[in-house]
Amino acid sequence: MMSDLNKLKWSVTYKGILAGVVSGLLVTFYRLGIEYGTEKSLQAYGFLRLHPIWILPWVLCIAVAGFVTYWLIKLEPCARGSGIPQVEGIVLLGMKMKWNTILAVRFVAGILTSFFGVSLGREGPSIQIGACGSQAVAEKLAKNKLEENYLITAGASAGLSAAFNAPLSGIMFALEEVHRSFSPNILIAATTAALTADVVSKSFFGLRPVLSYTQIPQLPIHYYFCLVILGVLCGVVGAIANKSLLGIGRLYQKIPAFLHPAVALLIALPCGLLIPQVLGGGQSLIQLSERAGAGIAMMIVYLVVKMVFTCTSFGSGIPGGIFMPILSFGALTGCIFGQAISMMGLSAKYIPIFCVCAMAGVLSGSVKSPVTSILLMAEMTGSLVHLLPVAAVAFIALLTSDLLKVSPIYEVLLERIAGQSKEDTRRKKPGAVLEIPVELGSQAAGKMVKEVPWPEGALIVGLNRGRQEFVPNGNTQIVQGDYLVVLSTKQRYGEMQKALTALCRSRSF
Repeated sequence: MMSDLNKLKWSVTYKGILAGVVSGLLVTFYRLGIEYGTEKSLQAYGFLRLHPIWILPWVLCIAVAGFVTYWLIKLEPCARGSGIPQVEGIVLLGMKMKWNTILAVRFVAGILTSFFGVSLGREGPSIQIGACGSQAVAEKLAKNKLEENYLITAGASAGLSAAFNAPLSGIMFALEEVHRSFSPNILIAATTAALTADVVSKSFFGLRPVLSYTQIPQLPIHYYFCLVILGVLCGVVGAIANKSLLGIGRLYQKIPAFLHPAVALLIALPCGLLIPQVLGGGQSLIQLSERAGAGIAMMIVYLVVKMVFTCTSFGSGIPGGIFMPILSFGALTGCIFGQAISMMGLSAKYIPIFCVCAMAGVLSGSVKSPVTSILLMAEMTGSLVHLLPVAAVAFIALLTSDLLKVSPIYEVLLERIAGQSKEDTRRKKPGAVLEIPVELGSQAAGKMVKEVPWPEGALIVGLNRGRQEFVPNGNTQIVQGDYLVVLSTKQRYGEMQKALTALCRSRSF
């Protein structure tokens, strides 16, 4: 007879496929809307440059759109900003998500503001949209909260996969950033959902990744010393981006909340008239950086303006992400570095590899998800040939960011959301089922069940070890690599999750 573990595995497999279809379609429609809006914003600002008399009516449109956006995010606060911290709050803290209203606000407010060219990406919102679509599936099909969490994580994976046409990155992001632990069941759910969503997305957009680089030359080994300098530079840029994105809120607090979206849309006006390259998520800047389409001085201007523009757009609370803008920071940094090095004799043909490495570096330094950053660059380039230089820059940037005492940006945003969330956004009643991996060096590893100081109300109802699943007793020894299935009878989901993580995670973290 098939074990309960195998039943769960195949259950999340077919449900993950269904979640991938739903999430893939939702993200595809959202992506089409955002791309259309961004394209029209470029045309609108081009028209305004030739016919400045229409700027005043455009400002009136900004006022109306700003108020509508404020009203929408007030209606559904969980739809403001990136969307990634909100998904993490569902999975890690047991927060609730009203998937139907979030989808409505994401689509209406996100597409509306894209017509004004705000410097926000679609990738973060796509992750939340994917999670919402998957939650809708889970409400009908999931047997318990544990399986629901698997499917929400799978939906997040599907969202990034469909947004970038990069399924491996979507899978790794779900494990490394959203769920922050490895579980065979999470891996299966995320893989099936991401691959299915990728098929759906590619049916509309074609087979190439969104940021497809071609003909990138290999960097000669004797130039690898440059990667150390680039890694440190990327860590510094990632740190500056974090501090700026998180600190801009203090400036917005000085003006009434209903004006926040309108201020961001108004700032987009001079950017669109004078430097239209900085509009939107940043894909055009990445392409410009790849071919070194401007001099080093102009690239520095693009980087500074894009960073300030992104901070003001994100800080306003407009529904939109920072994933793609952070990648554009990296591409510009790599291009600037490559052009500077080429002045010292290195061939300019290596600028694209510096751009790819720097994108991974800045993303790693800001988000602190180096493996996702590396895989994303591998899928963008379509080759593992550049894996070593990309990985080197990513981890050097991560080290630099850690030395600068920079916290992962999504982790800080999650803490803010958790602190500001109302009581009804949490699961009020105890009685959740959790799966916790036991890491090497943790307090629980190597001890018998009865020797571990479990939090009040924690019942160990199952233990998964490899392909074995059994109910432990007090004398069962826990070893690293085990997965504990825990029933919380007295504490809420988030409280129990935090307490169990402290016992089962390595003390080195």
